[in-house]
Amino acid sequence: MASLLILEAVIIAGLGLWLIFLALSADSFESLPLLGDLLFVAAGSGGLAASAMGYRRGKYFGRAPAVLANLIALGVVSYQVQAGLWIAAIPLALLASATLIAALRAIPTSE
Repeated sequence: MASLLILEAVIIAGLGLWLIFLALSADSFESLPLLGDLLFVAAGSGGLAASAMGYRRGKYFGRAPAVLANLIALGVVSYQVQAGLWIAAIPLALLASATLIAALRAIPTSE
């Protein structure tokens, strides 16, 4: 379970860094989109990484953010399908579904 969350955190960090690169290489530089990208990277990947650490320690606090993040990801998949972005929708749907199922089935143990 924690491995899937770490994988999602790395993917979100990579996407965020790509968005930052695109913002910096644009013809007209604007700071607000760049700030949004930075917050996206920090909140998204940081939150999933924190959830993964919770699962590795056997704590319950990682479950709710993991479930919520993957339900949001499945909502994003529906927009990607409507736009015909199958190359992005299918992998995201598979990863989000697998992580969601694992988060709902995993039973962390408290020490």
